[in-house]
Amino acid sequence: MNLFTLPISTEFKRAGNVLIAGAGGGFDVFSGLPLYFALRDSGKQVHLANLSFSNLPPETAGRHLTPELVEVTADSVGSANYFPEKHLSAWFREMGREVPVYAIHRVGARPVIDAYRALAKHLAFDAVILVDGGTDSLMRGDEHGLGTPQEDIASLVAAHALVDVPTKLLVCLGFGVDHFHGVSHADVLEAVADLSRVGGFLGAFSLLSEMPEVKLYASALQYVLARTPDRASIVSTSIVSAIEGHYGDHHATDRTVGSELYINPLMSMYWSFRLDAVARRNLYLDRIRATEGYLDLVRAIEGFRDRLPMRKPFRKIPL
Repeated sequence: MNLFTLPISTEFKRAGNVLIAGAGGGFDVFSGLPLYFALRDSGKQVHLANLSFSNLPPETAGRHLTPELVEVTADSVGSANYFPEKHLSAWFREMGREVPVYAIHRVGARPVIDAYRALAKHLAFDAVILVDGGTDSLMRGDEHGLGTPQEDIASLVAAHALVDVPTKLLVCLGFGVDHFHGVSHADVLEAVADLSRVGGFLGAFSLLSEMPEVKLYASALQYVLARTPDRASIVSTSIVSAIEGHYGDHHATDRTVGSELYINPLMSMYWSFRLDAVARRNLYLDRIRATEGYLDLVRAIEGFRDRLPMRKPFRKIPL
């Protein structure tokens, strides 16, 4: 490793068959697309998965590998208003490729663990890259605000449970977008520092608009946003705005009108980590591991928070 070689590059070189999975639901899988295109073009086999907010009817959404895991394709049928996984697969078809997106129902941690194990058996991948649109997956549990941790943590505990997969990474894109949900980004930077001390931080780098992988990412996102007009992704549009060079209170979707945004260059950076190090730092993974339903997961996190003797105060970055 030297100045021009990030540690995460070494991790990628070891892998030949990679799963890129959106951790937090919704459009998180899109935050992994630049990695998908770069790894695919380097000759690796790459697959996509996403913890889904979509309605996934068992009769039409696609082939079920487990009750909670669906292979979504361009031919899948679901909600006319919100089905980003299907539209992403349709974009790939228009590009001349058949790429399924494996969608996981929004449930408790135990079924998500089962879904990841089924994917590992079905795809035989030797690396998993969990992608978070935002950085709240780095919160360990005693911070003032955790953002929206339920889906991120279910995905984190599931990927952590893949003990036979040699390479497991967490990559965050969209530094700053979780401020809306009460995350102090001083806590995010503290998490990065903690992970640096134990060798869990693998570096950060920027996505630039002239990169071919980023151009494809933006193309796929715009294609899907046009087919999801009432639920445009605030996270994804903020990230692309930052990549395009917008700054401050810039609104790319009507969904954010009336709020104040802080679009900035930090949002366009990938922050990469060893996933197991992030999991070990979390204070409540064991409490949510056996949850079955989504409400069970919510209650388990709330119960942990209620029993904390104290939480960290909200801190602003002193810059």
